Amino acid sequence: MNNKLSVIGVPMDLGQNRRGVDMGPSAIRYAGVIERLERLKYDVQDLGDIEISRPNRKEVELEDKLRNLKEVTDGNEKLARAVAEVVEKDRFPLVLGGDHSIAIGTIAGVANHYDNLGVIWYDAHGDLNSSETSPTGNIHGMPLAVNLGIGHERLTNILEYQPKIKPENVIIIGARSLDEGERELIKEKGITVYTMHEIDRIGMSEVIDQSIQYFNGRVDGVHLSLDLDGLDPSDAPGVGTPVIGGLSYRESHLAMEMLAEADIITSAEFVEVNPILDEKNKTATIAVGLMASLFGEKLK
Repeated sequence: MNNKLSVIGVPMDLGQNRRGVDMGPSAIRYAGVIERLERLKYDVQDLGDIEISRPNRKEVELEDKLRNLKEVTDGNEKLARAVAEVVEKDRFPLVLGGDHSIAIGTIAGVANHYDNLGVIWYDAHGDLNSSETSPTGNIHGMPLAVNLGIGHERLTNILEYQPKIKPENVIIIGARSLDEGERELIKEKGITVYTMHEIDRIGMSEVIDQSIQYFNGRVDGVHLSLDLDGLDPSDAPGVGTPVIGGLSYRESHLAMEMLAEADIITSAEFVEVNPILDEKNKTATIAVGLMASLFGEKLK
């Protein structure tokens, strides 16, 4: 793995309607992510936070059925340019969220430098909605669809190209809450999904083994987009959309350790840490632990 890391915080809470997730990057830094990665002998550069403009109105309005479309688009444009610059400098972009709408910008900035970017979407949700299928208008439920070129053109055209990724290069791990429109899109596009049912049956080690084998020879880079609500709320309570019956802390560490051993991850983001909903910064601390495992930390 690239030993030069550039950390970018994105205090975005506009892709949904619960305040607090904008403090996620600060909570993760407070939990010691920079120091932990430096102890692993990485050259860590903290680029600070992307500036996110807030809506200039008291009442939240839906534009084209999407909440805070302008501000989410603007923030992701800034993020995409920042991430692209990191990749151009041959450094590993590590993005701290913020709600999951920031994956629109992260992947836009990364995918421009790859011919066939693979994506591991570690999440309780598919995030495959659009304005036509979303029950809420929350853009944090749409970033994977946007990166596939599905959705509002202001989102899909960030950095002026689309699609960013191909459906056959996506693997969703941990899904247990999918809307009907998302289920139909998964079938239509043939997206690989390991639901909790499959993970319970074959085990996390087999899921990661199969994922690594699937990507081998198919992609020229792999982006990890890890939503902390992929974990069970008993382990990661500080998330905005918790879904019981999720992945355990240990299963998630195993997944990160196996990805580290395979040395296939070329960029990553950790999102949806909401310290207001958390218990003594537990979820941010878990996020840091998972990052450490992804970057090669071992017990011996």
